[in-house]
Order: sequence, then structure tokens, then C-alpha cells
Amino acid sequence: MFDRYQAGEQAILVHIDFPDENAREDLQEFEMLVSSAGIESLCIITGKRNTPHTKYFVGSGKAQEIADAVQTYNANIILFNHSLSPSQEKNIEALAECRVVDRTTLILDIFAQRARTHEGKLQVELAQLRHMSTRLIRGWTHLERQKGGIGLRGPGETQLETDRRLLRERMVNIRKRLAKVEKQRQQGRRARTRAEIPTISFVGYTNAGKSTLFNRITNADVYAADQLFATLDPTLRKIEVEDVGRVILADTVGFIRHLPHDLVAAFKATLTETREAELLLHVIDIADDRRSENIEQVEEVLKEIEAGDVPQLLICNKIDQLDDVEPRIDRDDQGLPIRVWLSAQKGIGTELLFQALKERLGRKIVKHCLKIPPSAGKLRGALYQLNCIDNERYDDEGNCLLHVKMPIDEWNRLIKHDEANIERFIES
Repeated sequence: MFDRYQAGEQAILVHIDFPDENAREDLQEFEMLVSSAGIESLCIITGKRNTPHTKYFVGSGKAQEIADAVQTYNANIILFNHSLSPSQEKNIEALAECRVVDRTTLILDIFAQRARTHEGKLQVELAQLRHMSTRLIRGWTHLERQKGGIGLRGPGETQLETDRRLLRERMVNIRKRLAKVEKQRQQGRRARTRAEIPTISFVGYTNAGKSTLFNRITNADVYAADQLFATLDPTLRKIEVEDVGRVILADTVGFIRHLPHDLVAAFKATLTETREAELLLHVIDIADDRRSENIEQVEEVLKEIEAGDVPQLLICNKIDQLDDVEPRIDRDDQGLPIRVWLSAQKGIGTELLFQALKERLGRKIVKHCLKIPPSAGKLRGALYQLNCIDNERYDDEGNCLLHVKMPIDEWNRLIKHDEANIERFIES
């Protein structure tokens, strides 16, 4: 039995406004986080301070107001829209006689609920253990360093020290397992690099519609919902883009204000897909009043994971929620697409996204007409595997006449490895 109060699902929410922009959090987003965690909000207590109070974070008067609200509403958890120090959590718990959870712990809990894959679960557990390592308190009292008498002495370390040692050992074990998963990911990336298949990664603020758009253009069945952090586990899918060929799309976790550093560190392996992508599709909820702030937060996280220099194509999503906004492509001075306006939910404007991808990723395309005799049927099969055949017919002599279209780098690679000497079949 640990010396902490049991958490529940009925919560008192606490939100404090600070003049410092770096310390300021968004109340509406906090309420969405609480809802995403499956917790019922009983009461919201707000206030203003210039700086956090050392002991209670909110000041002694406001702390007493929180304690009174716990009794009034019979709440069993207090949620803060801020990061608290371990001592501040402990002091408020002692005063209110109720479990206290800060913003970081709440986000970690949501991640733990949503992780589906083995890798995702390991990453979330590692982040939780890192966060927990600073918050260990006295647990069982039966393991003490000294208890006089034969057979009554403790194991030589307090329970707190035992907890810390076990926690460190578990973290080391998880890191080893994640390193093995990352090695497998690197092998997959190397294979795609050798095949010269470009990778496009979805990024954006959480709940911007990334997974909905991903499902729309790949016919995937990735979980998508109107809630924060609906997607945690990265998903890769292959699509065909005209004049580009095969492209790998990666759907990744959404970002949020002040994303806990433990989470960023734990998910760094997953976010490698973003860092090494050829193009980032930055999905924006264009109907959100805070879109400018959300874009800034995404840019900050991209810099933190060393992906700030990767080229971006902005996707202005949810235009169906705005009046008189038509799907379109915005271009820069050189005519290069920089912004696509669409609605992933309604499927409006997705063809414009493919047009923009074609222009941003387009490679030089070669077209040839090949006259392949029946004896070279193996070559015909290889061309079908490359999905590069536009048209096929046969002449009176039984020769296969193929019209092929493919990126020049694929054509050059085919020539290099082709034992049948494909160039001799090209019709003038």
C-alpha cells in the first residue's frame, strides 16, 4: 500500500493563467485532454498568478479552495493543467486528501490507453518510468534497513531504494528491446532507400485530421476519432502517384503544446520516419481559431526532433466547416505547390493533394514502346511487377507490344540489372 490516495474518474480541474507565454496553457485543450482520458469533469477552478507558488503552485488560499471543492463535489482526483514538482503534488494531496495528477502525467496516461503495438507500449512505458523516477515516495514499511534481532533484519536497502533499483533495471531492459525494434526499422528504411522509394510523413497538431486524410488516400483502416491523440502507433502504407511511382506514407502521433520531454525522447525512434522523410504533409485544422498557435507548436517539436529543415506541404483540412472556401492549391513565386485546401472527412479536394505531390516529388519520366518476343516472357512479367505498363497488345507474329512509363531512375536500374538486354526491344 503506497502512501498516495487512489485516483478515480471524477475530477476537479485546475487552470492558472500566467503572464509568461511559455508557462501559459490552453483551458479548452485541457478539457479535451480530460475528455480523451475518459474522466468526468465536476468543477473547473481558475485563477491568475505571476509565478507559481513554491509549496502549492497555486497559493495557499487557492489550494484551500481546491480542497473545499473536493469535499463539496466528492471528487477523487485533482487534475492540473500544468506540470507540478513532486513536492507540490505531495503538498496538495496532503491538504486536499485527494490524488493529484499534473498535465504531463495525464498525457502519459492517455498515451498508455491508446498504444496498440508492442513498440508503442514499450515507448509509453519508458516515458512513464522516466517521469515516475522523480516521484517515488515511501511505499511499504516492512522493508527497513535495520530491524534488530536474528531473522528480523531488512535486506540492506529501504523499499524506496528497492523501487528505484527495480525501476532502473526495467528501464534498461525496455531500452534494449526498443533498440532491437529500431534496428528493424532502420533495415526497412535502408531497403526503401536502395529502391529509391520516397517517404512522406504526416505531421500536425493532435486532432487536425491526419489519420482521416491518411485513411482517405490510402484506403487504410487506421483508428481515427474526434479526440486528442487518437493515433499513437506509426502506420506505413504504399500509394501510387502519377509521374512519381510508389510512395510510402507514414502516419505519426500528433503534437501538442508543451509535449512532455519524456514522451519526445521515448518516441524519437518512431519520429525518425518524420526526420528522414522526403516531404512532410503538415495537416492543419483550418477551422480552429488557434491554428496559428498550433502551427508554431508543431514547428517547435519538429525542431526538437531535428526535422525542422525537411520540406513541407501545408494541408489546410476541414474546409467543409468554413463558409465559401473551395478546394484549391496555393503556389509560391516559382509555381511550386505550398498549400492544399481540402476536407478529408468529406473527401473534397483530395485529388488536388495528389496533383501537388506529383509536382513536388515528380521525377523525370521516360516512355518507351517495347516489342517483346514470346521467348522474353520473363521480362514482360518483370515489367508488370513494376506497375509501369500503360498499354499492351500483340502483333501478327505473336510479339508483345508494350507501352511503358516509369521514372528515369527506375528505368536506369532496370537496364543495369536486366539480363535480357531490354534496350534491344525498344521500337523506334
